[in-house]
Amino acid sequence: MIDLSRSSWHYRHHPRSGVAQPIPQKDRDYPSRIGAADRARIEELITTGWASGVSVDHSFATAWDDGIMLASRRSWWRIAAGIPDQCARPVIPTKARTNTGPRPAPVLKATGPQQVWSWDITDLRSPWRGVAFKAYSIIDIYSRKIVGWRVEEREVDALAVEMFEAAFAAHGIPAAVHADSGPAMRSNDLKTLLADLNIAQTHNRPRVSNDNPFSESEFRTMKYRPNYPGTFATLEDARAYMNWYVPWYNANHKHSGIALFSPDQVHDGSWLRPLGTPRHHPPGLLPGTPRTIPPTPPHPSTSQHRRNQPTQTRRTTPRSLTTADSDPIVEIGVVTYCRAATFRCPSD
Repeated sequence: MIDLSRSSWHYRHHPRSGVAQPIPQKDRDYPSRIGAADRARIEELITTGWASGVSVDHSFATAWDDGIMLASRRSWWRIAAGIPDQCARPVIPTKARTNTGPRPAPVLKATGPQQVWSWDITDLRSPWRGVAFKAYSIIDIYSRKIVGWRVEEREVDALAVEMFEAAFAAHGIPAAVHADSGPAMRSNDLKTLLADLNIAQTHNRPRVSNDNPFSESEFRTMKYRPNYPGTFATLEDARAYMNWYVPWYNANHKHSGIALFSPDQVHDGSWLRPLGTPRHHPPGLLPGTPRTIPPTPPHPSTSQHRRNQPTQTRRTTPRSLTTADSDPIVEIGVVTYCRAATFRCPSD
């Protein structure tokens, strides 16, 4: 056995005679080749059709109806692509694009609860590939409290509207609602509901994934908990977990974005306790004062010094600021949507 095909064996033992000036394959003459006269006739028919505003297919079909069959349909297109002057070729009308420049980042400011809500939908995985349950969630960006939620098998505009109607009935009507640009978020049903209640509606910019940081942060908190199941076998299992998680998150989760208070404490104002109680207010920012974003960058020498130090795990404390009467208090306060490339967005 030799690793050689039969044809290779034959041509090695019976080589072809050499040709002094071989003709390239594309220039060789063969019976099915389209002649120069026929090619010129096809080019004439194509350019005539272009002048009349019709396509190559239309010119080919018209010539065929007239009894002229010079080449195949694909050959007509190949000849049309080789015509030097393509100026007369009809241009397909397209939707005019107005270049308005980059869209500004959505900025919403909340100085108290019930001013700005943010909502989103995340997937809750199942054991089956391509199957996931949809968890709807509405969060108050000031207190980080979940004011509305539901779990369904798919994203439906009417279900989102029902969730907002229930949230409005339970918590009242906010001034604005922010979301990403998903189909359910931009649905006409939800837009009509919010417009009828005079609620402003904003969305993130195209192809920008960090314009909705508060909802994304809440989803990360849920999915990175130690007892998160990871997958849910049934819709009832997913709803049962969310039915436990939402009350725990609102009442017991010590949120790092609001000075380790729970969302319920900030939402109802119970975090404002006098000094001397079991947990006094840690030093932080003043209520009603915008949070500094971004923070003042450290001095280069300080950064280099810290880089050379061994890594230590420690709890950081906000910078201490005081009011006019020197009582240390904390601001849960002004939170805004911001661009991560420019600002450090709040996270839990």
